[in-house]
Amino acid sequence: MSSATIISRKADFPGLLTADGEPWHYLDSAATAQKPKAVIDAVTRSIGADYATVHRGVYSRSAEMTLGYEAARRRVADFIGGAQDEIVFTRGATEAINLVAHCWPDKRRVLLSELEHHSNIVPWQLAGWQIDVCPVTDDGRIDLEAAADMLTEEHAIVSFAHVSNVLGSVLDAKRAARLAHGVGAKLLLDGCQAVPRLPVDVAALDCDFYAFSAHKLYGPTGIGALWGRADLLDAMPPWQGGGAMIEKVAFGTSTYASPPQRFEAGTPAIVEAIGFAAACDYTAGFGMDAIARHEAALVAQTRDALGAMNDVSLFGPDESAGIVSFLLDGIHPHDLGTILDEENVAIRAGHHCAQPLMERLGVSATARASFGLYSDEDDVAALIRGIERTRRIFG
Repeated sequence: MSSATIISRKADFPGLLTADGEPWHYLDSAATAQKPKAVIDAVTRSIGADYATVHRGVYSRSAEMTLGYEAARRRVADFIGGAQDEIVFTRGATEAINLVAHCWPDKRRVLLSELEHHSNIVPWQLAGWQIDVCPVTDDGRIDLEAAADMLTEEHAIVSFAHVSNVLGSVLDAKRAARLAHGVGAKLLLDGCQAVPRLPVDVAALDCDFYAFSAHKLYGPTGIGALWGRADLLDAMPPWQGGGAMIEKVAFGTSTYASPPQRFEAGTPAIVEAIGFAAACDYTAGFGMDAIARHEAALVAQTRDALGAMNDVSLFGPDESAGIVSFLLDGIHPHDLGTILDEENVAIRAGHHCAQPLMERLGVSATARASFGLYSDEDDVAALIRGIERTRRIFG
């Protein structure tokens, strides 16, 4: 499917209009994506006419909802090339990474990188791991040459972003897997920015864990997934207790269900799981290769326009995946974001939950424009017009 076809589906997203019915140029998809009507409708049905609890009800609607919930798990697994029993539903990628950090039984050293989101730093600190930090290259990629030199048999896990949420740089995940496995470590990939933008096949990547969130994939908030190899999940103890994750409970001791139920204590996010699966269906309908090409074209157009301005600094590689971070000389990103908002253009401004990366770049914040499958050339043009107006205001 061509990028022109993707652009024509902008009408699927009711959130892309202002209260006055004007176009809203939404360029903050890396934070959270707008939702298509197909997802909204699926959520509405599941919270309304189809609603019931799952797993324990003996009445027919509960049984039907249980089938729908587990079908959603299967659909999410298929979307990244995994198996149904390898998908743990979580509240998002943050909880997925926390789960591994706390439940992995061999807490020694973990190798992270300078460009990681805080959600791939703080969980390892809280769980008591010894953290080593791989540098990034001058063009904003995780330096795998440095990683090869740093890795030892003391490292139990390597945890890297598949795509940087600030720079859009894409990790050579297959090479990262080879390096990790070469010292007996496991590879966890933070796939929040990759899953909405690139084809992802966990088997081909040869990773061991993969974490991602629904809301960046045009689905609901409050749900995400941890994919893990079945044998690794089976070796991990539960980290939360309650209903649904047990086999038998007594005051003396309890026994636990097999994965993935072992890690899903309590009533699950039923409605959100249905919406998650609907988002996978909707996105897959375009083809992830087509979405990647579409966003790459918009990145190139944006970087070309910004690069022509002698008071703009660009960060990250030219071929970034759907994300452009930049600075205007003498203008704080928050001021730029405020003025752009007056022009119905929404960008992100700040450290993007990546303060160590900001320190590496030598800045306190950047402006970030990030694209989705609904973004088009009009959005880029509105961004450039808004930047030019901001430059005039600041002289």
